[in-house]
Amino acid sequence: MKCLRIYISGVVQGVGMRYFIKTEASSMGLVGWVRNLDDGRVEIVVKGDREKLDEFLKICRRGSPFAQVEQVDVQEIDCRSFDFTESFEIKY
Repeated sequence: MKCLRIYISGVVQGVGMRYFIKTEASSMGLVGWVRNLDDGRVEIVVKGDREKLDEFLKICRRGSPFAQVEQVDVQEIDCRSFDFTESFEIKY
């Protein structure tokens, strides 16, 4: 298993991005969460196998239908740093 922290910037809030990310991640069997940040970015912490995460990153770079993704920053993180549930959630 591999864990990533992803920051997506551009027009990514108010365009259904969190719901889109949750739906895509859940359908791929990934676990973690997504949330909006005060600076206008979307933050994702996600756990899964490498192949699924590579595919998930392509989805993040594309974004939801109304999003305009400008930049995606990815950091590999220690999975032990977070308590993961068995699902993918939207944090408010």
